[in-house]
Amino acid sequence: MNMQEAFAAYEAVRHRLPELGSKGACRHVPNLDAIADETDVFLLDAFGVLNIGDSAIAGVPERVAGLQKAGKRVLIVSNAAGFPHAKLMEKYRRLGYNFAPEDVITSRKATLHALQSEPAYHWGLMATESLGRADIEDLNATYLAEDRAVYDAVDAFLLVGSAAWTDERQALLEASLLHNPRPVFIGNPDIVAPREGGFSTEPGAYAHRMADRTGVSPQFFGKPFRHIFDLAFAQAKNPDLQRTVMVGDSLHTDILGGQVAGVKTALIAGFGFFAGHDVMAPIAQSGIYPDFILERP
Repeated sequence: MNMQEAFAAYEAVRHRLPELGSKGACRHVPNLDAIADETDVFLLDAFGVLNIGDSAIAGVPERVAGLQKAGKRVLIVSNAAGFPHAKLMEKYRRLGYNFAPEDVITSRKATLHALQSEPAYHWGLMATESLGRADIEDLNATYLAEDRAVYDAVDAFLLVGSAAWTDERQALLEASLLHNPRPVFIGNPDIVAPREGGFSTEPGAYAHRMADRTGVSPQFFGKPFRHIFDLAFAQAKNPDLQRTVMVGDSLHTDILGGQVAGVKTALIAGFGFFAGHDVMAPIAQSGIYPDFILERP
């Protein structure tokens, strides 16, 4: 999937995303340092802001460290549901970032927080089995593979990581839901994520496909939905929202989510989703206008 196709996919599911928030001024600035004087709290997306795939964006570890040294509150707010939290922290340390574990707010955390209020379901789990069950070891969950009987036996479905997902598994999920509709929880609303070789297909893509084909409405946890921001605000001790900025490379997750949460927003134009492309036409087409447009983080 290329950028234009990914953008069209997000536009096609706008009816399942939150409604538009405030319209930003699209002020062009070079990088994060240029908005530091008017910002106390930075909420940073990961893919397209801190890293592309398994590589840090050049200069960004040093810039983030400079913001932290200047007394700015810097948190990660990421739709990284597929990785156990400890493995994610290892990755950020390897890339040169220094974040406290509690300052990394992921859609995995948001999902698990929400599940505390749900019944004791037997979950059918979309996840990469080789990553292990850390963080989710207390869930009664069975990995979904090629056995239709497993799909039919569970009480609900939890979609957190799609690296091992296939069209065959997707067809089994949809057939089971058509036969017996049940709750579906999505731990990562992203449709795509930018990586070194292009875009990967994320759980959100399969969730929307499932919803279109079965009529089952999934419950999403992560950007652009509010719950993940509530966790971030609690961790940041209820910051001044007008001096808080959500920084990301995606209009439909980072910028829309930040607007819905009531914070300032900054779109990264030169890396991630829009790398190598003009951003103004997609901004106008979507109606999602950030407060700032940064060439690089």
